[in-house]
Amino acid sequence: MAWGNHTVEQERLQVMKAYVLGSSSMTDICMQYGISRKTAYKWYKRFLEQGEEGLKDLSKAPHSPCQYYTDIQIEKAIDLKLKHRTWGPKKILVKLQEKFPNEHWPCPTRLYEIFKKYHLVTSRKFRNRVPATAPLGDLTANNDTWAVDLKGWFLTGDGFKCEPLTITDCFTRYLIRCVHLNKHTTEYVWPVFDEAFREYGLPNRIRSDNGPPFGSVGAGRLTSLSVNLIKAGVIPEWIQPGHPEENGRHERFHLTLKQDVANPPKDTLALQIQSMSQFEHEYNFERPHEALNMKTPGSCYQPSQRTWNGILRPPEYDTSKVQVRKVCQSGCIWLRQQEYYIGQTLTGEYVALKTNESDELELYYGPVYLGKLNDNGLEKPKIKKRRQR
Repeated sequence: MAWGNHTVEQERLQVMKAYVLGSSSMTDICMQYGISRKTAYKWYKRFLEQGEEGLKDLSKAPHSPCQYYTDIQIEKAIDLKLKHRTWGPKKILVKLQEKFPNEHWPCPTRLYEIFKKYHLVTSRKFRNRVPATAPLGDLTANNDTWAVDLKGWFLTGDGFKCEPLTITDCFTRYLIRCVHLNKHTTEYVWPVFDEAFREYGLPNRIRSDNGPPFGSVGAGRLTSLSVNLIKAGVIPEWIQPGHPEENGRHERFHLTLKQDVANPPKDTLALQIQSMSQFEHEYNFERPHEALNMKTPGSCYQPSQRTWNGILRPPEYDTSKVQVRKVCQSGCIWLRQQEYYIGQTLTGEYVALKTNESDELELYYGPVYLGKLNDNGLEKPKIKKRRQR
């Protein structure tokens, strides 16, 4: 029903009178006046408590006066924001409270409005999110899983290509390494891992994508780098091809890295490397992390109890349960006088053959499943395709 030529308060009063007189039920009255029963009962409660005065609109002014902040406080907040242009209001507030604990500071929303007034923030563009997938391994403690990846390359001001190699602890987000390498082969990447293992100990697993030097299209996705990891006592694991969200924490870290050190790039490669080194310290020990309840990664991370002595040891097998074969120079193994091609990556290494419940021969290199052996050779495991949503 459309409103008549009455004020809103008069219409509300008519509703109350109709209900008090008992001429109709509340449901019928609401249908007549085109309002919900919840709204009608709200005004009826106010009418009982305050009479006709309760039918007037309440003031939208805050119950308590607004909190005012001094120009000096605002200057402190702006100065800190200027030093950390990529930090949001929540992080700025945490650092202000740490530096000046006896002062009352604006909430993050108020800080955002202040920064917006001085053109220190830009609206964030949201993209369609990909649904999350089940984790590849449990992330319940330090060093459960380290994530490794190559950030996309960019050119410095003097025309040199910079493509940082980054390693983070997935649980605490601690940045273990952020280095520039001239090449990204095993000969260059493995020394970075070796140095990190000596400093922080061994993680249980290392997660990566499928690109070189971390993964391949060969048996078990193994490369010479992942073979070294297995020999060091670390299990390599790979995300599904085309699904970077399975390594989402590390991918999100790369956005922070890009904003802080590569937007824009530095004038020279030497300055870029210096900037990455400064970023590593700031990210670990100064920058609050929202996923860590505004603690820094450095305050949460602890080195692994599994120390690294630099010795690469081949996997050990229980010969009472599996058959062991050595991969020849040709990349093949021999079984029952028949040759099976495995791959050149495992040349000189020992692999294990295990009979499953279906009497099929499964091939393993350490903890990594390589596939099944049949008359046609090695049958690699198929990568499961995810259904489109």
